[in-house]
Amino acid sequence: MVAFLENKLWFPDPRHYSEYMDDGLLAVGGEMSVERLKLAYSMGIFPWTDRPVTWWCPEPRGIIELDEFRVSRSLARVRRKGVFHCTINQSFETVVRACAETPRPGSWITEPFIRAYIQMHHAGYAHSVECWQEDALVGGVYGVAIGGLFAGESMFYRASNASKIALLFLVDHLRERNFRLFDVQ
Repeated sequence: MVAFLENKLWFPDPRHYSEYMDDGLLAVGGEMSVERLKLAYSMGIFPWTDRPVTWWCPEPRGIIELDEFRVSRSLARVRRKGVFHCTINQSFETVVRACAETPRPGSWITEPFIRAYIQMHHAGYAHSVECWQEDALVGGVYGVAIGGLFAGESMFYRASNASKIALLFLVDHLRERNFRLFDVQ
């Protein structure tokens, strides 16, 4: 059973539909406005395609346990070497576009997605971590923060370990700010 959205700003409660969702598809339609995206993420729902917009809430979810996240010895060595440095929200659009350009099966980051997440960024809900090697952007991750939730959307790398360092930086950042949930879908 899939709900069809029109212009009304709502989603069915995924807890009541989980028995009908084999793959996590919850709803179809609507637009990717800031208001609808905020509502979706606050309910554990995210968009995946744009023609039409499909809204998903799969079970089980990929979750990074912030309190239990452990860094491998090899990645800790890479961090200590100081080859990379990270920033937050310095190149949001560039990170999203780099994620869109990363070859992967079923890539979902189309131009309508890019525009929607740039609007979310300007509204203060979408954020990026950029990983730099000298002056070159070599990795990054972006996602949406709503309350104590950070929903990671995508990441990319152009240098070995760059996306992992960006992810590690993000985990540390979320811990410092007492986030409760890091959803990686």
